[in-house]
Amino acid sequence: MKFKSVQWLIPATLIFLSLVPVAGGSVRLLELSSHAEITADNARFFASPLPVILHIISVSLYSLLGAFQFYPKFRRQQPKWHRLSGRLLIPCGFMVALSGLWMTLFYPWPTYDGAVLYGMRLFVGLFMLWSLVQGVMAIRKRDFTQHGSWMIRAYAIGLGAGTQVFTHLPLILFPSLRGELTRTLCMAAGWIINLVIAEWLIHRYMSKPTRKPTIALSQVS
Repeated sequence: MKFKSVQWLIPATLIFLSLVPVAGGSVRLLELSSHAEITADNARFFASPLPVILHIISVSLYSLLGAFQFYPKFRRQQPKWHRLSGRLLIPCGFMVALSGLWMTLFYPWPTYDGAVLYGMRLFVGLFMLWSLVQGVMAIRKRDFTQHGSWMIRAYAIGLGAGTQVFTHLPLILFPSLRGELTRTLCMAAGWIINLVIAEWLIHRYMSKPTRKPTIALSQVS
């Protein structure tokens, strides 16, 4: 089956991965707005709701709207939409990374989080910020190849929660396995899988420099 005939699978898969985190975020927003019972799991959000609200809204827009930036046929047919949506997605991406870093630094640690996972959260948040900055700098130089490469990496990090739903399945199915080590491994697996796929896409489809956009998340003039 040729790549052109299955291009629609790209946004479909990305949207599918986004659905559970987006649904979970919607439930969290409803919980915060309805003054639900405060528990050990949600107390940190009620104590400081703004960062998590900004994170949920920005990551929902970033993951769902950003999925269409990876649909080559749609991007070619709607270049203006690609550029305009990119101007929204880049600020959303920065908000995702910054709010995630804020929660990592200032929220109490969730159950089973430890020092290693804390360090990983800081690393992926900073790496996402770095990727976005590099992507913006590249598009200002009209370097579409590097722009696309860095935006793919940023999106891979931003979509980490979607993949982590599946990497956490062993802990859901077998609660006795839950602990700091297994939690860390499941979280790391989600980010690693996304970044490995991102690098494969970059080297497979974007290894040759071009002055025309291929797989890019946005175009900012």
